[in-house]
Amino acid sequence: MKTKYHSLGSLWRYFLHRMVSEKGDVDYIARGWALGMFIGCLIPMGLQLVIAVPLSFPLKGSKIGAVFGTFLTNPLTVWFIYPAQCWLGERLLGQGHNLDTIRTLLKDVVQEQSFAALGALSGQLLLAFFIGGLLLALVLTPLTYCLVRASVLRYRTVREKLRQHRLMRRA
Repeated sequence: MKTKYHSLGSLWRYFLHRMVSEKGDVDYIARGWALGMFIGCLIPMGLQLVIAVPLSFPLKGSKIGAVFGTFLTNPLTVWFIYPAQCWLGERLLGQGHNLDTIRTLLKDVVQEQSFAALGALSGQLLLAFFIGGLLLALVLTPLTYCLVRASVLRYRTVREKLRQHRLMRRA
């Protein structure tokens, strides 16, 4: 079965197009994507959309951006991000599991994607997960905001120049 998004490149272009062509103020769009990134880093899959979309209302951010921003963690990337996040959190807490041990401990959580599997982890590893996620969120959220804002501004500038060029050619 061939889908419209048969490669990661075409999926990336789709997300990029959705981001830059969304209607609204550039800060509104960037806030939504940054919120989604923050939630995607900090909250386990399964609760991300339940938290990101409602938060986008009082924070006046793009709902589409809040949804797409959470896709940082998805069934493909979670195999790398969650262990790295826990490893980072453990380092910050002064604990010592290595990355292979963390991957083994998280295997059930990633495969089952259930809160029961998440609850079976030790409290120490859960704390490391959230601390590592918070650090990632604190780094990636402002970066996402700035990159999305700059991308939308650039897209709109280029689009306006093309529109002006077409109008000049018709006159």
